Amino acid sequence: MGSPSAAPWKQLLLNALESNKHSSFFQLATISSNGRPANRTVVFRGFQEGSDKILINTDSRTRKIEDIKHCPFGEICWYFTDSWEQFRINGRIDIIDGLNPDPVKLQQREKAWFASSLKSRLQYFGPGPGLPCVNEEPCKENLLDPYIGPIGAFCVLVLDPEQVDYLNLKSNKRLMFKSKQSGDGEQSWVSEEINP
Repeated sequence: MGSPSAAPWKQLLLNALESNKHSSFFQLATISSNGRPANRTVVFRGFQEGSDKILINTDSRTRKIEDIKHCPFGEICWYFTDSWEQFRINGRIDIIDGLNPDPVKLQQREKAWFASSLKSRLQYFGPGPGLPCVNEEPCKENLLDPYIGPIGAFCVLVLDPEQVDYLNLKSNKRLMFKSKQSGDGEQSWVSEEINP
């Protein structure tokens, strides 16, 4: 116990991912600078190696980046239709962009870039998300060299779970997992069964 990779909820999530088709999409909610919630669908890109931190690729020009800079906390809501399971995972979100001073994080960003499909990478060459459309768009295929690392617009979000609310509607069971840190910095999880 105490190891972040030993999160007791993680196996439940891995089992849900294994038994549900088309399960890589979930909703990510953040708080805008005006205090209002903002929610969008994103793609699960896996866990950070050796941890329970959740990876999300995104465009640095999206509004969610400003939201996270304003308030670095967010919540995922993930519903699995085949198994009737819901995970609400909240925690602090770290942004890894090309300006990050940590070489390990920059390496992780590069790894995430090359793990993405070429079609996915092409999205980052387009005009800024959320801006009015301009009909004159250059051919993006010519811009992408599949061997060159990430462009400036590409960044990775890393959500570090602090609380996981798990609900299984088939068994009518609900568990609440909370992360605790001891005085020596060791992370551990406590869980409690709560009413659905």
